[in-house]
Amino acid sequence: MQYNSTRNNKISFTSAEAIKQGLSVEGGLFVPETIPTLTLEEIGKLAGLSYRERAFEILSKYLTDFTKEELTNCIEKAYTKEKFETDNIAPLYKLNDNEYFLELWHGPTCAFKDMALQILPHLLTTSMKKTNEKDEVVILVATSGDTGKAALEGFANVEGTRIIVFYPDNGVSEIQKLQMITQTGDNVGVSAVSGNFDDAQNGVKKIFTDNNYKEILKGNNFKLSSANSINWGRLVPQIVYYFSAYSDLLKSEEIKLGDKINVVVPTGNFGNILAAYYAYKMGLPVNKFICASNKNNVLTDFIKTGTYNKNREFFTTVSPSMDILISSNLERFLYDLSDKDDKQIEEWMKSLQENGKYSVSDSVKSKIDELFFADCADDTETAETIKECNDKYDYTMDTHTAVAQKVYEKYTEATGDMTKTVIASTASPFKFNQSVLIALKGHGFVAGKDEFTLLSELSEISGMDIPKSLSELQNKSKLFNTVCEKEQMQQVVSDFLQIG
Repeated sequence: MQYNSTRNNKISFTSAEAIKQGLSVEGGLFVPETIPTLTLEEIGKLAGLSYRERAFEILSKYLTDFTKEELTNCIEKAYTKEKFETDNIAPLYKLNDNEYFLELWHGPTCAFKDMALQILPHLLTTSMKKTNEKDEVVILVATSGDTGKAALEGFANVEGTRIIVFYPDNGVSEIQKLQMITQTGDNVGVSAVSGNFDDAQNGVKKIFTDNNYKEILKGNNFKLSSANSINWGRLVPQIVYYFSAYSDLLKSEEIKLGDKINVVVPTGNFGNILAAYYAYKMGLPVNKFICASNKNNVLTDFIKTGTYNKNREFFTTVSPSMDILISSNLERFLYDLSDKDDKQIEEWMKSLQENGKYSVSDSVKSKIDELFFADCADDTETAETIKECNDKYDYTMDTHTAVAQKVYEKYTEATGDMTKTVIASTASPFKFNQSVLIALKGHGFVAGKDEFTLLSELSEISGMDIPKSLSELQNKSKLFNTVCEKEQMQQVVSDFLQIG
């Protein structure tokens, strides 16, 4: 299978080439030339397979230039019980007769990004070998909290790679920050950026599209790539867990083969919900996609109106991984909905860059309306939902999952639809312990307590064990303290690589 750029579909690469490169030269994102499909019979057979076997069945449809041995090796190294604390890898938790939480946070960094970032380093290093890449690959990452640590964890000490992560100063939780600045590894770098996530993301994109700088890197035997979901190798593993959730519903006889489900995803960059959409395009029976935003509700407004407008106030919320105003993966979605009209995509993205907004055509808007529902939840609603769910079901969720839960409630109130629904639970509550404890016990309860006391308090209240990777942070040294302006990000990369 070949991969094209969303902004120039005459560009054509193998999956290995697309994964190695990350972003197309003109700024477009790589997408599969065609989306492969599964029959209902093939989907039904997935129920009898392990997560690793399900991953092979899905990924082999997209990564057709990988041999069976290469792909199996990548999967077996990524999805182990040791890393995910469960053989199920992405277990499904039944909340009630209609709602099921797809728990995507059992990996080493306690967030859904592990589902892709544990396998991406193996996909990338395999791609490098397949394409005879001799240069060292430099992974640039902008993170709103979770991607950074998951990428650092995945790429630490991986031969032939270096990784540098940029995160918004004061824009991540304290636990997320500690996870990143304590990261060990001979090939890792971390820097805060004065500003928000969009500043960090735009800075990374600017480096990627600076041809003069890329020549400097090439002269020093470096090649840029990405671990953000702009990289196809980061996005494609996420398709797997939606098929896995459906398979688990079949296996437990909660649904029959062919029954449609709803999918609810809390999202800022649109990657996680886009993976669900690709699963649908492959044949997964989906009734409605429910897109959940926090107070930074640019996606909610877009899905409701057809106009994407980032010219608005940016809010720092208790669900920081969704504090985003530029949703990069929306570009892939629009490319598909516009029947691969690369010129139209280029025009919309140019308008976004120059004017901060664009409006899609009536035909694209009608396709969105048919499949998508969108709404948002502010911090007050998020906290109320955490407490209500804990009181009613004795289930403790994090702030991002609570946004999804609240928006799902708004959906059922608006539509009366009681279709069985899978809600993507994207992070462990322990990653956002302070916000979760405030929701459960009030501000006074957390006053004066450090992060590790809060972890213990949350463990006692929730009845859940503290993830080992978080409890160990207490004794780790803080290794990175750089804070740069967004204009200085390229220099930070140069200093990290020790080039002039």
